[in-house]
Amino acid sequence: MRQSVLQTELRKKKPFDTAEEEALLNLVRTAEMAAGPFERLFAEQGISGPQYNVLRILRGQGGRGLPCHEISAQMVSRMPDMTRLVDRLEGAGFVQRCRTSDDRRVVLICITEEGLALLKRLDAPLRALHKQVLGHMTRTELAELSRLLVKARMPP
Repeated sequence: MRQSVLQTELRKKKPFDTAEEEALLNLVRTAEMAAGPFERLFAEQGISGPQYNVLRILRGQGGRGLPCHEISAQMVSRMPDMTRLVDRLEGAGFVQRCRTSDDRRVVLICITEEGLALLKRLDAPLRALHKQVLGHMTRTELAELSRLLVKARMPP
């Protein structure tokens, strides 16, 4: 019996126990390999992937801030300690905490000019990385990949 590509990559002598196991391990391996160039780019700018995600969410608000729980709800990856993540961004000058005039108890996280400038510097390199990582796939293949990944997240 021929070895699968993943089996060869992992130097696994025996076949996977199930197709589900192999598919999940393929997913994890692909995600790790795809994330590497992005993590390096973010590290060069002194931020992490989750911090970048927070800044992108806040930029999308067009100047209006969001409370931490709303930022958490929009994150690509779940973050158990959003407060600490925001603290680090605030310490770096990329966000600030703002209070609303409607309810002084509500604390909004707002992106600063420095945060917007950082995102502007990252926009073109990130587009290039997206092309580098997945540019070898056709639009049809990318749409099918996205469809299958959504299906994998939505079991019956």
